[in-house]
Amino acid sequence: SPLEGLLINQTMTKFILLGFGSLPDIHILLFLLFLVIYIATVAANTLIVVLVFIDQHLHTPMYIFLGNLSSLETCYASTILPWVLVSLLTGHRTISLCGCITQLYFSGSLACTECYLLAAMSYDRYLAICKPLRYSTLMNTRFCLQLAAGSWLNGFLAITIFVFFVSQLIFCGPNEIDHFYCESTPLIKLSCSDTHLVILLDFVLACSFTLPPFLLTLTSYVRIITTIVKIPSSTGRQKAFSTCSSHLIVVTLFYGTIIIVYLDPLRNLNKMFSLCYTVLTPLVNPLIYSLRNREVKGALTNAVSKCRFHKKAAETQIIT
Repeated sequence: SPLEGLLINQTMTKFILLGFGSLPDIHILLFLLFLVIYIATVAANTLIVVLVFIDQHLHTPMYIFLGNLSSLETCYASTILPWVLVSLLTGHRTISLCGCITQLYFSGSLACTECYLLAAMSYDRYLAICKPLRYSTLMNTRFCLQLAAGSWLNGFLAITIFVFFVSQLIFCGPNEIDHFYCESTPLIKLSCSDTHLVILLDFVLACSFTLPPFLLTLTSYVRIITTIVKIPSSTGRQKAFSTCSSHLIVVTLFYGTIIIVYLDPLRNLNKMFSLCYTVLTPLVNPLIYSLRNREVKGALTNAVSKCRFHKKAAETQIIT
């Protein structure tokens, strides 16, 4: 129709991410802060991936999942933070429609993947603590790799359908997104198309692809805590809890901030808590695992010792 043709001709091709535009006086400070966070996030998560890959002692399901989680956190931070850094440094806050949808796709896919990975990790801890005699049979390397691969596949498939429908929307009104990255809710609000189907799809997919892994994670930890409480010796309880405490902290941080964001009816806390699960959680995860895990610290110590040994050997050869 002529009206539809007019709307298509007026479709916005660029958006303005307002980000932290209300705080212009501290943009340099925020840039330095986020730069340090990004470098630390990539370095810490990459270190864990390398340690899991090179250390034979870490070739177990628990650390295979941890390596996948660290890879995911590196990708997640790299999807959002580089854009934030450029925006803060240059003041350039314009993003194309294609770039916005691409960022929405990858950030959403990685968030869904993390839900599945955390559920798989909680199931792994459930088998290790509640069914220790059958653990090696139930959670073998092949099944572990299948769960990890399935988490990535389901995460990306979950968002593909939603992003396809978002890409069909027409944007012909305001083009300012009150966020520091392209998040689905503020983007959909800018559309002048009928968004009822997209909003419904967003709700259905959010429930379908986040509630099941969350409930599985919750059920696993209820069973784990019940089992730990029944252990007669305090030493045994402490040892059992130490094997899953790091993961429990990560799960609480991730789901806690997401639930607060999406249950806030006025969306007043959106930016602040979005920072928690998009920026701080990828940084905190490797620190929690490395600082609270003997095997990871042991692998790091061995890797440093090997590097020193090879360095001394190389220096000796040069001298001789």
